[in-house]
Amino acid sequence: MSAAVSFLNGRVVIDPEVCNGKPTIRGKRITVQTVLEFLAAGDGEEEILLQYPSLESEDIKACLTCAARLMNESYELSRVA
Repeated sequence: MSAAVSFLNGRVVIDPEVCNGKPTIRGKRITVQTVLEFLAAGDGEEEILLQYPSLESEDIKACLTCAARLMNESYELSRVA
C-alpha cells in the first residue's frame, strides 16, 4: 500500500512506489527534476508541453514553485570523510 503525499493542489506528488519516491507531476512518471532540467537547458514551456502532452502549464509552474520552496529551506553541510 502506497503512502503518497501531494503538494501544490495535487500537482506535485511523492509516492514511494512511483519513480523511486521522487516528486512527480500528478503521480505520472514525469518527475519534477525532469521538467526543471528541460527548463535549465533553455527549453520553454511550449517545448516541454510538446514533449509531454499530458502535462499542463500549471504543472510546469508547480515544478518551479516546488524548487523555490526547497531553496527557501536552511541546510547544514557536514564533512563525511
